[in-house]
Amino acid sequence: MTIKSLPSSGGRVLWLGKGTFRALRHRNYRIWFIGQTISLIGTWMQTMAQQVLVYRLTGSAAALGIVSFVGLIPVIPLSFWAGSLADRYPKQKVVLYAQMGMMVQAIALAALTWLGMVQIWHVYLLSFLFGALTAIDLPARQAFTVDLVEGKDDLTNAIGLNSAMFNLARALGPALAGMVVAATGEAMAFSLNAVTFLAVIGSLLLMRDLPDSSRSSHPQNGALRHMVEGMRFVFSNRSIGVLISLVAVSAFLSMPFNTLMPVFGGEILKESAAPVVAYFCDSAHGLFQCQAPEALPLGILLTTVGIGAVIAALSVASLPASARRGHWLTFGNLAFPTLLLGFALSRSFLLSVLLMLGVGFCFVLQNALANTLLQIASPDDLRGRVMSFYTMTFQVTMRLGGLQAGLVADWLGAPFSIGVGAVVSLFYGLFVALRFPAVREMK
Repeated sequence: MTIKSLPSSGGRVLWLGKGTFRALRHRNYRIWFIGQTISLIGTWMQTMAQQVLVYRLTGSAAALGIVSFVGLIPVIPLSFWAGSLADRYPKQKVVLYAQMGMMVQAIALAALTWLGMVQIWHVYLLSFLFGALTAIDLPARQAFTVDLVEGKDDLTNAIGLNSAMFNLARALGPALAGMVVAATGEAMAFSLNAVTFLAVIGSLLLMRDLPDSSRSSHPQNGALRHMVEGMRFVFSNRSIGVLISLVAVSAFLSMPFNTLMPVFGGEILKESAAPVVAYFCDSAHGLFQCQAPEALPLGILLTTVGIGAVIAALSVASLPASARRGHWLTFGNLAFPTLLLGFALSRSFLLSVLLMLGVGFCFVLQNALANTLLQIASPDDLRGRVMSFYTMTFQVTMRLGGLQAGLVADWLGAPFSIGVGAVVSLFYGLFVALRFPAVREMK
């Protein structure tokens, strides 16, 4: 049985059926998909609970941005080195050690919160550690995909499923965290995240018969020379540069909506969300007492973003080989900031939820397809370094964007901060669509 999805740019109709999940036929990818999905649900639980914790400790939108910025500091010196690491050493081990470090970070945050000792500087310090581990993990994890599916035949499908995995967690994690935090506080959400790391660590240990591309490559070359070689390739390829710039502008100006969601959930949409909060707490009466009811609207909004993103990710996974991915990328570039502008202007909780559904969908069209096109355009021996440049750019601009959005929100208000960013991002998307038509024709 098939489910009707979106018409492709060539006039065909995409179908979500057995071909949508064809990358799962590879054993290593299948166990990775399961383990990583469980772990990412925990990560999103911690992300949402940490936002609630920071806002409870400080009451400041700027503090939310500072947490994001602190995680950026180690990204710049580590990311490109991590890409070289991923091209020279087994990606499986690089990802494994990074994930183990992230589990330790989650345990530390949970312990401090359980003991009632947590202070805002603890959150800043642990965010710095998480940023360092993420800088090492992401390039290897992105480039690892081609090894898990044993070549490029199922690479586009696997990247689409990776996005579906990420956004399924994005849908479930905040919803679970909203209920857990409302019922028991933030510490339980942090603890559950620590436990979920066992799933992804276990999946990495269970993998076997990985292809030679995940083994050491060019170990005789110095790390600096290896990094420079990758950087030269990135700057000499115009298509790769344009794709990365689109992601960078969007991450700096549009993505910060995620950082400011506690302000919308806890203040701006508080009145229109009150009936939903009251219904949940009344229904839970007798089972537990709502300790942080303000977490519920935030959880619903973030969950809705995740639902839209999952739908888009499965659509990307279903794209036929003949599809012009550049067309869908361009649509996502333009529709994402347009819907975000509508969210910034909305004061209705129901309308905001619907807009977040579209925001999640279009965000994934933009980023999953940019990721796919970058990996297809990259030679095997340079993929780790290309993806490290991509992930570094994304992380740097997203975290700087979170800082600027928090500062502007404290000064002029969260709706203004998100609205202006969306407008500028929309204009850049239009500029690229008109100035670089070759991007629209990429497959």
